[in-house]
Amino acid sequence: MELHTFWFALIAVLWIGYFVLEGFDFGVGALMSTLSDDDTDRRVVINTIGPVWDGNEVWLITAGGATFAAFPEWYATLFSGFYLPLLAILVALIVRGVAFEYRGKVDSVAWRRRWDLAIFWSSVVPAVLWGVAFANIVRGVPLDADNEWAGSIVDLLSPYALLGGAVTLSLFLLHGAVFLSLKTDGPVRHRARALAARLAPATVVLAAGFLLWTHSLTGNAASAVVAVLAALCLVAATLLVRTRREGWAFTATFLTIGLAVASLFVALFPDVLPSTTGVGTLTVDNASSTPYTLKVMTWVAVFGTPVVVAYQSWTYWVFRKRIGRVHIGGPATPVAALVPHQTGPQRVGDDAAGVT
Repeated sequence: MELHTFWFALIAVLWIGYFVLEGFDFGVGALMSTLSDDDTDRRVVINTIGPVWDGNEVWLITAGGATFAAFPEWYATLFSGFYLPLLAILVALIVRGVAFEYRGKVDSVAWRRRWDLAIFWSSVVPAVLWGVAFANIVRGVPLDADNEWAGSIVDLLSPYALLGGAVTLSLFLLHGAVFLSLKTDGPVRHRARALAARLAPATVVLAAGFLLWTHSLTGNAASAVVAVLAALCLVAATLLVRTRREGWAFTATFLTIGLAVASLFVALFPDVLPSTTGVGTLTVDNASSTPYTLKVMTWVAVFGTPVVVAYQSWTYWVFRKRIGRVHIGGPATPVAALVPHQTGPQRVGDDAAGVT
């Protein structure tokens, strides 16, 4: 395998890792208020992702950095053409991180409601825009003979791209609902399981339509096979949710998202950004860095990637237990955090420096 092909495959793996992990984060954030009766329930929901959400975003940073280093032409053209959607995603991710940290800083209902609203929109916006962006990457965008962006923001809003946004949002909502049914106990768990059962049929319809449309555009047989596997996993998730097998249902939604993203990259190869104008298509060959650069990057990846994967796996193992209302203490305010005589281990949500 040539190095530029290897790096295309590795970037695909990084995006798969990002979507399957950050996907349930987005779903949890978007569903928080829907699945909660009061602030204690909302704190239960937030604390399911409190120890892991920022670590999940490392996959995005790594994917972006790897694209910049391995395929600079792809990176430059992509960010020039997708500037506004990517900026909106970046702002949403910043707001989301601030909201997680700040909602418990003041003991005020109105304060928390504002940050809860920020969490909702900063979860929904990236969930939709990532689908729009990847649908456009697969379908192709207007490029000129110099591989430069030759379109406008309107070109990114085709019916196919908007369907892609609807699919990622629905998949992430289902993924998040199943994750909450697996990670919580009590009322939140029951509501999440019931909502997942209602979301699953609509998600199947949207995903099936998008995958069929993708195959009609690309005609890639290998991609179609991977897409069929993704569809089967999604159907299995639907059945497993209804039979209350939450662990297997989460595995199925995990595989659904992973295989769906893999099918898009398989459909894209050997292009990295097709052109709809007939000229300027970027491929793994003409968009890649020099062989020496790719060689150095490969050695770094060989030693660095297992460390990152091992550390994040350990984090998930440490925080693997369910969370319920019984684990949530009183409101975490700056005053409470400064009480010097508090003894014993803190309960989930009592740490003013973490998610509350």
